[in-house]
Amino acid sequence: MVILKTHIVPEGVEDVRLYDYAQQIFTTIPSRKGIKKAISREEIIVDGGKTTTGLWIKSGQKIELLESSVNPPKEYRLDLGVVYEDEYFAIINKPAGIPVSGNQFRTIQNALIGNIKLSKEADALRWAKPVHRLDSPTSGLLIIAKTAKTLVRLGQQFENKEIQKRYCAIVIGKTPKNGTIDIEIEGLKSLTEYQLKSFVPSLRNEFLSLVELSPKTGRTHQLRIHLSKLGFPILGDKLYGNEGEILAGKGLFLAAIELQFNHPITNEPIRIQIEAPYKFNALLDRENRRWEKYQ
Repeated sequence: MVILKTHIVPEGVEDVRLYDYAQQIFTTIPSRKGIKKAISREEIIVDGGKTTTGLWIKSGQKIELLESSVNPPKEYRLDLGVVYEDEYFAIINKPAGIPVSGNQFRTIQNALIGNIKLSKEADALRWAKPVHRLDSPTSGLLIIAKTAKTLVRLGQQFENKEIQKRYCAIVIGKTPKNGTIDIEIEGLKSLTEYQLKSFVPSLRNEFLSLVELSPKTGRTHQLRIHLSKLGFPILGDKLYGNEGEILAGKGLFLAAIELQFNHPITNEPIRIQIEAPYKFNALLDRENRRWEKYQ
């Protein structure tokens, strides 16, 4: 039995059933259906024993996520850019338009089988697992665990907000040089810092800005919601952007470009950076040329 994550329910948690609570703490399970299956297969246990989806959660309870006993997923053949890999974890450059996991075949989880080597450590996972999520339309750096200890320790770093992430985005409009967005999301404190890197005039949008973003909290769709609320929606955002501002075939202009954290085994500082996707600068150059030509 390999324990992937252990959570002790803190004081103040009340009036919530395991079915709903587990979705908040086990973020590597992508859906409510996945949570239900994990509970029924006894992959989510409470205080060491079998439980039910309707259990009322109480402070002090120990909730554990165990490695799945089902067969490894069928391989989805896709060449992934592996930016870093050792015996404990890997970091890939996730392509845009593919979900990290879920109840479908075309996922990053299923593509890992043909791209990430299995660990030779004693606590090696039967197959590599993503430690966190990126939205399907978002590209960029994604951490992949290869051992149980790695999955637990990196999960703890995420919970303790010890992993620093940096994104880049193209937004509609010209933003201030820098700032902090502290707009609540679903009643929860949410914080994002941003910095303007460059901007170009645009015939269609007046201006387009290239910004770098540092989320200090990890709410779902946080960057997309924050920039939209600030009045600078991310280009290509179908959920929070402006109608008519979706470029055919170009997708969302949001990418995770840097990760900083401590190695889960050696505790050495890790810093991984990549360049913004080619389409970012290509679009800005094109918009600038069009402006110069027609103005």
